[in-house]
Amino acid sequence: MQNLERLIHQTQPFKSSTAKAEVGLIYITNRINAKLSELFKPFDVTTQQYNVLRILRGQYPNAANINMIKERMLDRMSDASRIVDRLVKMGLATKQTNILDKRNTDVIITEKGLELLVKIDAIFYAETSFLSNLEEVEINTLNRIFDKILSVL
Repeated sequence: MQNLERLIHQTQPFKSSTAKAEVGLIYITNRINAKLSELFKPFDVTTQQYNVLRILRGQYPNAANINMIKERMLDRMSDASRIVDRLVKMGLATKQTNILDKRNTDVIITEKGLELLVKIDAIFYAETSFLSNLEEVEINTLNRIFDKILSVL
């Protein structure tokens, strides 16, 4: 089993267990993001595009708007409008002006987008279980820890 100090070539001890945990979270996040990027590469989509497609699928057959997509995105720093434009160019989503509110744009996932998600999900859920070496009780503890961390962010 690898430990964090060895993985990042840490020669000095961490100043505290909190510092180690924070560095560990950053390290794990970056490793997971790299693995996800590799997983999505054959499908020519980014992790942010995958996230938007999942949001659109959750709304389907109803439309979503850009603000709602922004609120639900995992990466809040992403440019949702640009991502949606790219998905439209790829034929994975459509967008049109909202009939009732001309300032709003309706975005809907296409059949092609839904089919792509089925293909990605088959691989995603088969290969990316980053938590496969944890027991159910550990996963539940991890989820409680995440909730506590999120309560102060």
